[in-house]
Amino acid sequence: MSLDSILIALNLITYTIYIMPNIKSEFLKTISERGFIHQCTDMDVLDSNANTQMLTAYVGYDATADSLHIGNLVSIMMLYWMQKTGHQPIVLMGGGTTKVGDPSGRDETRRLLSDIQINENITQIKKTFDNFLDFGSLNNKALLVNNSDWLDELKYIQFLRDVGQHFTINRMLSFDSVKLRLGREQPLTFLEFNYMILQAYDFLELAKRYNCSLQMGGSDQWGNIINGVELGRRFSNRSLYGLTSPLITTSSGAKMGKTASGAVWLNSERFSPYDYWQFWRNTEDGDVARFLKLFTTLPMNEIKKLEVLEGAEINEAKKILATQATQLIHGVEAANTAAQTAHETFELDNSAVSLPTIDISLKDLSSGIPVFSLLTTSGLTQSNSESRRLIKGGGCRINDSSIKDEMTIIGTEKLDKNGFIKISAGKKRHILIRPV
Repeated sequence: MSLDSILIALNLITYTIYIMPNIKSEFLKTISERGFIHQCTDMDVLDSNANTQMLTAYVGYDATADSLHIGNLVSIMMLYWMQKTGHQPIVLMGGGTTKVGDPSGRDETRRLLSDIQINENITQIKKTFDNFLDFGSLNNKALLVNNSDWLDELKYIQFLRDVGQHFTINRMLSFDSVKLRLGREQPLTFLEFNYMILQAYDFLELAKRYNCSLQMGGSDQWGNIINGVELGRRFSNRSLYGLTSPLITTSSGAKMGKTASGAVWLNSERFSPYDYWQFWRNTEDGDVARFLKLFTTLPMNEIKKLEVLEGAEINEAKKILATQATQLIHGVEAANTAAQTAHETFELDNSAVSLPTIDISLKDLSSGIPVFSLLTTSGLTQSNSESRRLIKGGGCRINDSSIKDEMTIIGTEKLDKNGFIKISAGKKRHILIRPV
């Protein structure tokens, strides 16, 4: 039997363990009943350790942008529950691995960033974690660690001799991230090929420096996590563990976290609190209970009351989901403002000035702007062709009046009494235009 076959068999075994009613530790019990666990390397031992001692666990994040996105939120919540149940979370920022680029889920090579860009991104990303984790006042305070602290100092030849010997090309070629790229005849650089070795080495370093024994991540990171577990055993006879969460898809089978206008970012400068609230408000009926468990901190007994709602009542559960999820990352005030704005806009049919706003040159607006171009400029569509399709389909409105002609010129005569122009794409996406 091949190593891959053995690992697959182990995956099936560990998957059945966590749903059995004998979980003892508060941490694993909590994340199990809330739907976070997909795979685990040794659930029984990990559960026993978590029940008798404080564990230290980490999740790694590369700094390829100045914000994380909603696809990272599951692992962030796992770190939250880790600390909430008395264990120590480590946020590992990939200041070093970002210079290499993770090939997982990629068809092409990532753009390489400068050290300055990477450090600026890490500074911005840290602000997101400040909303979820306590980095200072607890015995199990969270740590933010940068893997450039050790990766930048590696003596490469010695590193290959000491660590590289534990990785076979055969095994590395079997990874989905590698097979996907090669199967589509897309180039995979030698630089990227090293990523999985460096990620495994991160686990070993964190184990040495902080007694970290658990790596968590999404199911697409299972192979990389197993590499770290194995490296710890072979290199220093350490018992390390891996735990992954499932890939989150919607009830209709779509990948969770995409909108018509692109990714759902966690940084308010990239994605406003109002849009974030609206994203959760638009959750499919069949996903409401699951998302309440994953993306809010509501107690399970309250969620059980909400998950039985049907028909029009489920919309109230969606509003609770939206407000709870938004306040976690943007604060109570921003969440309540977004909820009130939505109430005024959709239920009272008012144009609320707290809708997302973009500034447009007064000079340009005085000259007049074709409505298809205004849609694109506002970010409600990604291209002029998408704008034209939206207009032809009857999905565009200016100040709540339907626009049928893509060449309709929008000028200052459309400004309302508050000095705005409200532009809408469909029923639930609105932006205010403000001349400056």
